[in-house]
Amino acid sequence: MSWIILGSSLAVLLGTGALLGAALGLTGFILLHFQANGATALAINSAWNLLTDFTLSAVPLFIMLGDILLASGVSTRVYNGLTPLFRCMPGQLLHTNIAVCTLFGAVSGSSTSTAAAIGSVSYPELKRRGYDPTTVVGTLAAGGTLGLLIPPSLSLLIYGATQDVSIGRLFLAGLIPGALISLAFFAWIYVRAKVGSAVAPVSHEPFSWREAGAGLLQVWPLPILIFFVLGTIYMGIATPTEAAAMGVGVSILLGFFWGDLTGPLLWTALKRSAIMFSAIAMILVGTVILAQAVSLLGLPRAAVGMIGELGLDRYGVLLMVVLVYLVLGCFFDGISLLLMTLPITFPMVTSLGFDPVWFGVIVTLLMEVGMITPPVGLNLFVLSSITKGEVGVPGAARASLPYWVILLVAVGVLTLFPQIALWLPEVLA
Repeated sequence: MSWIILGSSLAVLLGTGALLGAALGLTGFILLHFQANGATALAINSAWNLLTDFTLSAVPLFIMLGDILLASGVSTRVYNGLTPLFRCMPGQLLHTNIAVCTLFGAVSGSSTSTAAAIGSVSYPELKRRGYDPTTVVGTLAAGGTLGLLIPPSLSLLIYGATQDVSIGRLFLAGLIPGALISLAFFAWIYVRAKVGSAVAPVSHEPFSWREAGAGLLQVWPLPILIFFVLGTIYMGIATPTEAAAMGVGVSILLGFFWGDLTGPLLWTALKRSAIMFSAIAMILVGTVILAQAVSLLGLPRAAVGMIGELGLDRYGVLLMVVLVYLVLGCFFDGISLLLMTLPITFPMVTSLGFDPVWFGVIVTLLMEVGMITPPVGLNLFVLSSITKGEVGVPGAARASLPYWVILLVAVGVLTLFPQIALWLPEVLA
């Protein structure tokens, strides 16, 4: 009966256009009232405990950090600094898109912010140079997904804060997979540039180590920001919240003295980040209410029992979870999908013996897949709007398909070899 109420309530509420947070919270209240003897007071306590959690205060700060970097034009300087390094490689500046997205992801923590910041700089420049517009958008959409996995990842932060998993270990776990996926993107661009139709114009600019070195020196402030955001966490100097606060302070200084940040732009960035966090906070509250109801009624244990009756082993269950995320990723944005599903998938998967840190990386990878999966692939929409409709969402989705496959392969490789993600947390944490 609880499963019927859960499914029908979500279907009706979402079908009427209710906000996701409201739909999740109301469903939780309905379950608590009718199935748990009116224990709705437990939901109020859970929501209060969530919103007063010190760790969760890092979320608005990391959102603010990404918006400040986006407003300050720092991405332009980073892009121009790394451009000479890839001038002589097959694919040329398409590699720059991935490299800059990787670096920008190491400070922004957001996929859409990374795609928007780099796309607004890269697309007009590469189009002017004669690059295939659709291919450019494909690399930017894929590169933007790295902002979700490479620390400080907003999704890993929310995952850790809501499921009581060490955020420091999660950040460490995302480093090696993020770097390997970035290298796989580089490799695909190299192969694509060597085989088939031309995706980059013939370069007549000679490669110069001096010019490449000078370009790298131009981005010297970025490693400083990365140190304040990530280095302080890994060294045990600061908590994620303190590191995020330092990152916001340093990003403001860099924006004024190294970028193009002004008072009005800073105010706009602060307002935008406040609005974004308000939307996330509402989903968080709805999620914790639903999670309280689901946990109290023992639905994850019941789900495991039902799946066990099908004769599936734990990898069969994991495959079913992956398929659910792939399907739902077609219709929900990453953070909403994460918060909506964790009340059931997290206790189900961890009860089967899977490491919670490893599962955080897997879920984040599946969210990355959703960011470039139509019809609700946010990166596709963001970049299509940056091109002013020159590259439509279907074209962007087709260009992103090879990277979509790479991300799915990464999920399989991490399932077969979980130590790729867990080795660094075990050694350093």
